[in-house]
Amino acid sequence: MNVPKHLMNGYRVLDMTHVLAGPSATRLFAEMGAEVIKIEFPPDGDITRALPAIKEGRSAYFAQQNRGKLSVCLDVKTEEGKQVLRDLIKISDVFVENFAPGVIKRLGFSWDDVKAINPKIIMCSISAFGQEGELSALPGFDYIAQAYSGIMGMIGEKDGPPMFPMAGIGDVMTGAHAACAVGFALLHREKGGEGQYLDISLLDSYMHCHELNLQVYSAAGIETTRSGHHHWAVCPLGLFKGKDHYICIIALQPQWPGVCKAIGRPELIDDPKYSTNEKRLENSAEVIEIVQFWLDLQDSDESILAALESERVPCAPVLSIPEVINHNHMKERGCGQKDQRSEVRRGGGSRHAAAVFRV
Repeated sequence: MNVPKHLMNGYRVLDMTHVLAGPSATRLFAEMGAEVIKIEFPPDGDITRALPAIKEGRSAYFAQQNRGKLSVCLDVKTEEGKQVLRDLIKISDVFVENFAPGVIKRLGFSWDDVKAINPKIIMCSISAFGQEGELSALPGFDYIAQAYSGIMGMIGEKDGPPMFPMAGIGDVMTGAHAACAVGFALLHREKGGEGQYLDISLLDSYMHCHELNLQVYSAAGIETTRSGHHHWAVCPLGLFKGKDHYICIIALQPQWPGVCKAIGRPELIDDPKYSTNEKRLENSAEVIEIVQFWLDLQDSDESILAALESERVPCAPVLSIPEVINHNHMKERGCGQKDQRSEVRRGGGSRHAAAVFRV
């Protein structure tokens, strides 16, 4: 049987990560063809093995981020286990860990230790706040870094409390940042460079997500605030009430004429009250009311979307999770509901230093 070739065929990645950020990074390597060996501690392994949904004794959360990896149950608190890890480091290209700063050093596998074993290896540490700095020693997860980054403070109604999205945006994004950094470090090595140590944090990654908030404050002293269903800097840009769903409509200056045509109000295109984004922001309540009035007159969400799409106005219904999973586009792209199960076998626990199985 011919095995398909992928970009990272022939690379070996040691994955001493758990939960989401680290496993997201190493999952990307597995999907690109690398041999990923996930190292878990006895007796329970990655805590996501116990997270819902549990089906036939297996966690979908765990399988989602660890499919395609090999797994080693390894007690690195024993000398026997430490030696197994040293032997694996010698023959690996990448070593990824996401313990709290200082833990990996106490286990005897700091960058200096790892580099002495394999000078060509790329070591990547993923944490909430980074390996250095005032906050580095604090425990943290996605939403903690999101709170410190100011992103959480930008979500919600203007006069209401901040909110957080029910998604691991920071964890998965940080995993992608880590994978990208490791890829470039490997490229550097392929060009004759040595191994490298990479310090990747959720907080740093979240700081990349600010579109306007940081730059308008640092450059112009403008402090932005939460703005609820509608954007504070572009009008119209926000969530409008459709028949069955909220509808997200985004109209930058080039799309404004399309909005006016779609809602049957072409005279608004050159109306001095609405002709520029600045003018529309000054009269945002009126603009929102005009668009919402048109939506209220429509027969269905489908007719709303058809009218806007015909004028090339970016728009989308706010879908539920079942609607997302069963959407034809998602299925065609390979991320929707599948009938077949992926073939994944779960291994049992082990009292030995190392037990290998495929997850």
